[in-house]
Amino acid sequence: MNQYHAIVKRFSGVHRDIWLFLVAIAIIGFSGQMIESVFNNFLNETYSLKPLGRSVLELPRELPGFAVAFVAALLFFLPGRRLAALAMILQAVGLILLAFCASSFAVMLVWLFVMSLGMHLFIALQNSIGMELAHEGHEGRRLGQFSSVRNFAAITGSFLVYIGFKHFNLNFATTFLICAAVLVIAAFCFMAMTSTPTHKANLHLKLHREYRLFYWLSVLYGTRKQIFITFAPWVLVTIYGKPTQVIAYFFTIGGIAGIFFQPLLGWTIDHLGERFVLSFEGVSLVFICLGYGFAKSVFPDGNTAYYIAATCFVIDMILISASMARATYLKKIAIHPSHVAPTLTMGVTIDHAFSIAISILCGIVWYKLGYQYVFLVGMLIAVVYFFSVMAIRIPKKPEHVEMEAQPPVVD
Repeated sequence: MNQYHAIVKRFSGVHRDIWLFLVAIAIIGFSGQMIESVFNNFLNETYSLKPLGRSVLELPRELPGFAVAFVAALLFFLPGRRLAALAMILQAVGLILLAFCASSFAVMLVWLFVMSLGMHLFIALQNSIGMELAHEGHEGRRLGQFSSVRNFAAITGSFLVYIGFKHFNLNFATTFLICAAVLVIAAFCFMAMTSTPTHKANLHLKLHREYRLFYWLSVLYGTRKQIFITFAPWVLVTIYGKPTQVIAYFFTIGGIAGIFFQPLLGWTIDHLGERFVLSFEGVSLVFICLGYGFAKSVFPDGNTAYYIAATCFVIDMILISASMARATYLKKIAIHPSHVAPTLTMGVTIDHAFSIAISILCGIVWYKLGYQYVFLVGMLIAVVYFFSVMAIRIPKKPEHVEMEAQPPVVD
């Protein structure tokens, strides 16, 4: 009984903003995973894209990521949490238009741009909002907790796609409408959160010499991430011929693993440091790229190669969460707390400038040389990433730097 009262007391003491953010982040995980689970098959079945066309598609899909620092500067009068609400509405509108008004490939690209703009605006905000809700020195733990909740919800989303497409004739349009509806709820959650200070427009567009390693890691992360997002599922869909429900199944498996892995990742960031976590990611990516690119050459029977590629897909999906270590690294080296959110936004713009380029380059490489060479490029990026991460140093925080006011939080 005492233990029950202790649990009730602990949860009743959690700040309202944390509950609202948890609901919003769960919705974002749920809808995002549904979209990711169907998107490649949606393109393949609706527009019959070839690998080069699939890579060129990343220009309108990822261009909003490049533009996000400029959009955030234009909307500087909106506090971060209100900007997050706007991001949810943009995604919802884009998804509704994709469901009903994507009769041609060219029209679909316009609606994809709208949806993607909302998605990328939130990518720039999620870690800064999450760290606002954490005690000093426990940012990794808090981000790990939020990521775990997001992952749990993502499992529900991918499982719904798996069951829906396999047994209940769920289609792409209905999937997009479900996601749009729940994203509107997430927008209300962000609107209900306590408002935070705004940042001057020029802060969103300013590059600081002191953060040059963070910017470089953003470049490498953008190229690494794009190979996973664009070409890893495309290998499973086109090289191994797997349908929507199978891709959704792997997203579900990755989500289940992430529930346990991401809190551990957050703990590791707080106790062993960002350099340890990011260097482990770099080493792992070398072997993952080898598995994607050359499993079929080593095991021509097909089944073994497929299982290796699928395993690489799940591990790669889990490792994407290591990006939270870059956010906590930035917060630790920030000259002033007001630099954190705008610099994270600039990091998204930088990583997308290079992710767009790498998607087009690798599409040409796939078309001319074969998919194996795409993952050779990925392996080289992983090696550079590893040696770059080894340069991370965390300076002692000057005592005179005062943190901005934050809502009360509990561990």
